[in-house]
Amino acid sequence: MTLALHPDAQDLLFRTARTATRFTDQPVGEDEVRAVYDLVKLGPTAMNANPLRVLLVRSPQARERLAVHMAEGNRRKVLDAPLVAVLAADVDFHDDLPRLFPHAPGARDRFAEDELAREDVAVRNAMLQAGYFIVGVRAAGLAAGPMTGMDAAGVEKELFPDGRHRVVLVVALGHPAPGAGHPRGPRPDYDEVVSTV
Repeated sequence: MTLALHPDAQDLLFRTARTATRFTDQPVGEDEVRAVYDLVKLGPTAMNANPLRVLLVRSPQARERLAVHMAEGNRRKVLDAPLVAVLAADVDFHDDLPRLFPHAPGARDRFAEDELAREDVAVRNAMLQAGYFIVGVRAAGLAAGPMTGMDAAGVEKELFPDGRHRVVLVVALGHPAPGAGHPRGPRPDYDEVVSTV
């Protein structure tokens, strides 16, 4: 069975794309980030919750503040990439539910009463949206270097002092430099992953 998406687009998004570790000096403009967001915001989430919040880290001072909370192997990536995005889950996403998901009028109140469930829904759906974000970055012809190696609580305290956000991913992004990614590692085969009941 063939996919509906043209093979060139499949290559751009998946087959030839790599996690980038080095980028050119070409900046990533606000218009490029806006185009990525305008595409990926259309991806599905539970109850149309859309808890993802994106903090663009551009200034050298902000890079330094973030880098001290990254794992040692990720610090240089944060400091050198043309742009870094901190992806976080807004644990107060439920305040937007009446507007974003009017089909369940009591959902906001239900989540207001259950902080643990609210945080779980926020983080799960923000991670889902983070996957869309990476694919959107690739669709824009950019490369992404997602990182989870960090002191997430430290990043939250440093960049989200309001206490409303849980950091799920830090993504270095830009135009890939030649040889920016490692050779693709092996992936499990279909029969190793997929089963039927």
